[in-house]
Amino acid sequence: MDGSTPHFDAVARPATPAGSPIINAMTVDVEDYYQVHAFSGQVARADWDRFASRVERNTDAVLEIFGAAGIHATFFTLGWVAERHPTLMRRIASAGHEIASHGYAHVRADEQDRSAFREDVRRTKGILEAVSGQPVSGYRAASFSIGARNFWAFDVLAEEGYRYSSSIYPVVHDHYGMPEAPRFAFRPIERSPFVEAPMTTNAMFGWNFPCSGGGYFRMLPYGVSTWQLRRVNRRDRQPCIFYFHPWEIDPEQPRLGGVSLKARFRHYLNLGAMRGRLERLSRDFAWNRMDRVIGLAAN
Repeated sequence: MDGSTPHFDAVARPATPAGSPIINAMTVDVEDYYQVHAFSGQVARADWDRFASRVERNTDAVLEIFGAAGIHATFFTLGWVAERHPTLMRRIASAGHEIASHGYAHVRADEQDRSAFREDVRRTKGILEAVSGQPVSGYRAASFSIGARNFWAFDVLAEEGYRYSSSIYPVVHDHYGMPEAPRFAFRPIERSPFVEAPMTTNAMFGWNFPCSGGGYFRMLPYGVSTWQLRRVNRRDRQPCIFYFHPWEIDPEQPRLGGVSLKARFRHYLNLGAMRGRLERLSRDFAWNRMDRVIGLAAN
């Protein structure tokens, strides 16, 4: 595959019995507040160690929320974070959650060639497995940066031992998006069991509306966000994939200077309300780990 002709082979799902809730995938992108792509112009990766880390305390708070709700989730984690917080990785694993790869240092996949991408995903998988003591089968590209021009990334992931990805957002967006991709899980490689599980969208009026992420969840009223998720469950009979970052429940995080108005709005909007909304969301829907929701878990 040369990356120029994407392959979309739908994954058949067992029908959910009538009256039974659809189990959705709860996912967390584990990175610190200063590591987001929107701040890359102000914060160089070489300077990351100079910032006071808040990722461990915030992720522990997320674990408390999930524990209280009795749910398990998938934590897509930067290798850089795992190296510096190995005991956090073991706490996540020991609580029954899945640890998956978010790449080593939040470099966009579409900014890497095959060799660099392979090194990145191989290195990160090794780090995560060593510190967590569990196999790593899932991957999520930074900023959902797999699309038509680097579709070859799926071949590399499969060759490196990954079983699934959650790296495509089938929407039109200024930073990411592959609107022509399927809305639900598909096999991007011919004659391969490897699965891509795209982020959840709500199809209306000929458009895919995003409804799968902390930023949208903080921006929209709670009722609008949950209406969209329920509509996908009821109308499409498909599980939703929800994601957020630990820094999104931390309204006291330091404010960075020199950030554009748009980036500031997206990052800081409604941080104070996020924890309460997340606690409510964790109770209002049925949730589980990504590997279990898409049928790839070993147990």
